Amino acid sequence: MEINLNFSKLGGLVPAVIQDVLTGKILMIGFMNEEAYNKTVESRLVTFFSRTRNRLWTKGEESGNHLDVVEILADCDNDTLLVKARPRGPVCHTGMDTCFGEKNEADGVQFIEYLQNLIIRRKIEMPEGSYTTKLFRSGINKIAQKVGEEAVELVIEAKDEADDLFLNEAADLVYHFLVLLTARNRHLNDVGKVLQERHKES
Repeated sequence: MEINLNFSKLGGLVPAVIQDVLTGKILMIGFMNEEAYNKTVESRLVTFFSRTRNRLWTKGEESGNHLDVVEILADCDNDTLLVKARPRGPVCHTGMDTCFGEKNEADGVQFIEYLQNLIIRRKIEMPEGSYTTKLFRSGINKIAQKVGEEAVELVIEAKDEADDLFLNEAADLVYHFLVLLTARNRHLNDVGKVLQERHKES
């Protein structure tokens, strides 16, 4: 989608809010002029206009902690940007994950989506020594069989009172289910959409 930004309101600048695409955490806020915006779009690396240095500044040009652009959205007035990115390291110059002092980690259910994105990368890169790589190499039938085995083990643990064992088996099932989804080139979002449609019909 083409964005027609209004750079006139702040003397040639627009605020850019940088958000981690996986965790949803706000990482930092900077300013872009038209040149910085164009460079960000072309290079897919977040680039700001530094008001103190009076020049373009690509985040991570000194530290190596670049921000890889995933998506850029403009607000309803076309004078503020939301940039969804993947950070390659701590974002703040203090060494913190974010410029707001927050730990940039996925929480709870959010981590499950993060985990599938990691599994997708494993499928592409197939690193040696990875259990996920081993599963993908075993083929779809073996992966599906593993999901079945984990489901049975979860059912068995559900009958007992040991919450720790039950939750660990649940985690094993979810992980192998995500591997199966990825092997079928499907995402957790696809399952969510089916559930969403069912909910609308009920």
